[in-house]
Amino acid sequence: MEIKHLVKENSLLSRYVSEMRNIQIQKDSLRFRRNIERVGEIMAYEISKTFDYKTEEIRTPLGCCSCSLPGEQVVIGTILRAGLPFHQGFLSYLDDAENAFVSAYRKYKDRLNFDIFIEYIASPDLTGKTLILADPMLATGGSMELAFRALLTKGQPRHIHLTSIIASQQAIDYLESIYPQSNITLWVADIDPELDEHSYIVPGLGDAGDLAYGEKL
Repeated sequence: MEIKHLVKENSLLSRYVSEMRNIQIQKDSLRFRRNIERVGEIMAYEISKTFDYKTEEIRTPLGCCSCSLPGEQVVIGTILRAGLPFHQGFLSYLDDAENAFVSAYRKYKDRLNFDIFIEYIASPDLTGKTLILADPMLATGGSMELAFRALLTKGQPRHIHLTSIIASQQAIDYLESIYPQSNITLWVADIDPELDEHSYIVPGLGDAGDLAYGEKL
C-alpha cells in the first residue's frame, strides 16, 4: 500500500486543515463542513492524476482539438455520517462517479472498550472500477477496514484509494500491515502521532460528525 501525506507539500490544503483543527473556528459548523468539502475536492484532483486517460477529438466552434479525458469508472464510497461533506467534495469534481454508503459506529462495552459495527450498505457493482473510500478521521483503522470488507461483497475494484483528512500513525501502520497490495493507496491530509485512552486522535480536531452536524445522544 502506498501512503500519500499531502500536507508535506505546502498548499492551500494546510489552511483548511488548520481551520478544522482550530477550536474557535470549528465552532462555525457551516465553515467546518465546507472545509471538509474543500479537502475532498483537493484530494479528488490529486487522485485524478493517477487515472488512465484517453484522447478524444472535440469539435469547437472553429475546428477540432485533441483532449485527454479520464477513462476510469469511479465509485465514491463513504462512511456515514461525518463522511457526507467529504463525499460531496469528491463528487463535486468527479462528475460521473457512482456512489456507495456504509454505516459504521462504535458500540462501547465499557468506558474505554468498544466494538465497531456495520449496519447499512448501499453500493453499485464495484467489479473492475476505481473505488475511493472516504472517512475524514482514521483513528484505529477499524472502521475503514470493516467498511472496505463490506464493500468488497459488491465486487472487486481494479484500484482502491482510501482517503482521510487526519489519521493516526497507529491506524496507518495497521492498514499497511493488512493491505500490502500494490493496488491500494492511502491518501491523508495530515498524520498525528498518537491516540488517547478513548482511541481519539491526538491532537486531532474532536468529533468530526458532531462538529459538522451537531452532537448526538
